[in-house]
Amino acid sequence: MSTTILTLVGSLREGSINRQLAEAAAEHAPDAVDVVTFDALSDIPFYNEDIDNDTDRPKAADDLRAAAADADAVLLVSPEYNGTMPAVLKNAIDWLSRPYGAGAISSKPAAVIGSAFGQYGGVWAHDEARRALGVAGASVVDDAKLSIGGSITRFAELHPKDDAEVAGAVNDVLSALAGAVAPVAA
Repeated sequence: MSTTILTLVGSLREGSINRQLAEAAAEHAPDAVDVVTFDALSDIPFYNEDIDNDTDRPKAADDLRAAAADADAVLLVSPEYNGTMPAVLKNAIDWLSRPYGAGAISSKPAAVIGSAFGQYGGVWAHDEARRALGVAGASVVDDAKLSIGGSITRFAELHPKDDAEVAGAVNDVLSALAGAVAPVAA
């Protein structure tokens, strides 16, 4: 049985290090773990309850909810923007948290990883994202963390997938997420 982990990347820039970190996660996933990245976060408008209905809801929001519903767990890959997570990730969490108590991430294992230029690697953003996921109903896996500092220097000439330390750490996070998925009753 395979575990599917939906990955949401907080940087919309095509060549971002956090996007590369998501690629590293897909490449170094443990056996029986499939990492799927949702690439349409930029198409989703800010959450507005007035448009969250069957008539007005944007297709991209429906697609995000469907991808989360189909996944066994969620992984956010986040840079740090002004001390917190990017708005695009917060917006995704808002869409995934509705309807209240029955959102697409309700009770799903979730983790946050990422990289930032500063020495702490985006720890503040990652803490904020974990808090928001928990409030939204996800089951945050507390020991599944990875914050890589000095990203611009560390990955100036090396893709994160080619960094053995990063590959091992990403594998550990994915293993912890997969281990937190409740087994399907036979």
